[in-house]
Amino acid sequence: MKTIEVLLLVDDNPGHYHLAEGVIAALERLVHTNVTRTRIERNWWAPGRLLAKMANAKAPNKVMLKLGYGINPEDLAPAQLVISAGGNTLGANVAAARALGAENIFVGSVRRFQPENFSIVVTSYERFADLPRHLVSLKPCKLDPNNLERPKTPPATAGLLLGGDTPRYKYTSDEWQRLADMVDAVHSDNGTRWLISNSRRTPDFASDLFAQKAAGSDNGIEFIDFRISGPGTLGRIFETADIIACTEDSSTMISEAIAARIPIIGLTPAVHSFSPQEQEYRHYLQNNNWTRSLSIDTLSPEVIKRTLAEIIPMKQNHLDLLVERLAQRLPGLLS
Repeated sequence: MKTIEVLLLVDDNPGHYHLAEGVIAALERLVHTNVTRTRIERNWWAPGRLLAKMANAKAPNKVMLKLGYGINPEDLAPAQLVISAGGNTLGANVAAARALGAENIFVGSVRRFQPENFSIVVTSYERFADLPRHLVSLKPCKLDPNNLERPKTPPATAGLLLGGDTPRYKYTSDEWQRLADMVDAVHSDNGTRWLISNSRRTPDFASDLFAQKAAGSDNGIEFIDFRISGPGTLGRIFETADIIACTEDSSTMISEAIAARIPIIGLTPAVHSFSPQEQEYRHYLQNNNWTRSLSIDTLSPEVIKRTLAEIIPMKQNHLDLLVERLAQRLPGLLS
């Protein structure tokens, strides 16, 4: 395979640069990538709307990089492709690509920047499907389902991924208890074993609730406590679980379970809402029958069984799907 030089621009948000890393993982299905990872920070006195106006007007690259990020163009690593995600990287993405004479890919919403500033915009919103520079996709991630060492004849195992409160999601103590009761009810109904993981957002009392439940006699429950084990626990769940239930505050966890080709049910509290963009993404996932959503207060073994019957896991490898479409857009670089 040919090798291409890639400049990966990252901010300080893992949720952003993991998306860009997912695109690179897809590219590596087709080409070798030599990646230079560069941490950038947008200057507070250079707001995004100013950088967008400059980019749209094709302002000098040196001015954009220096004003917006304190970067000298001559300090950029040589690259044939610039990739980034996160709104604060938009201006640097455009200016760096122009300075280097490179193609560029941005993952996310381009806001005030004209799409023509980018070679490809990878988005999760179907309303952009007809735009020539946009490519609609499952949110990219590095996970390769082909590498999951799933047993050929696994026991019935369910994964439960616990998030927590966000500005748009609020879980009550009764709802956490109801989730714990659901775990017991499903195990009692059909013997399903549970592998449960929390996250940094999960409140301590809820984590303690599941830790205590798992510490009992052989009740078919194992709890992987983020507070002890740290990040990186999802791989084991994806390798073990036949189905996954996930609190719906995290579209990243839901997207990764879909990428792992596992049926997933999202669990919503009574108090929740989506931004218009996130609502559109959830519709995209459900319209493809990759996932379904249930209110926590409706959970029962029978409801879960009926809901699982509606879900059709992704059959293809999401990385293969993404790189195939990237290659169609960038034939000169990727062929």
